[in-house]
Amino acid sequence: MNVGSICNRQVITASPMLDVQAAAELMRQEHVGFLVVVPERPRGPQPPLGVLTDRDIVVGVVAKGANPASLKVGDVMSMQPAVAAESDAIDLALRTMRRAGVRRLPVVNDHGEVVGVLSLDDLLEFLAHEMDSLSGAVRNGRRMERDART
Repeated sequence: MNVGSICNRQVITASPMLDVQAAAELMRQEHVGFLVVVPERPRGPQPPLGVLTDRDIVVGVVAKGANPASLKVGDVMSMQPAVAAESDAIDLALRTMRRAGVRRLPVVNDHGEVVGVLSLDDLLEFLAHEMDSLSGAVRNGRRMERDART
């Protein structure tokens, strides 16, 4: 199983020239706390320029008393974000998240284009499914042994 098979393919993107107020409104409208920042007019495949989180807005703008309408996404985004390739193994993506100290990773294809976002929620759902499969194997083993003895 790889990152591409469990990531969310509905990526919400923003331009670095978008003002932070509009970015916050976009997050609210789309019910997300994470935007992948991409070039305004990409020329061929390019990796994401950065990411903007709701925490970036709170800590980097609101807590400092700055006006979110006067700042651009490019002013407060986290630049050169850690990414995962859609072909990466899940354990590699987990190590990348741990090393970078992040809860979400933009997912890119072989051309560097953003194709998804991998979040801790995605990983927890995957792991829960795997744990259910393991417990099902134990349950079935017990049932089969019980049935063989009766």
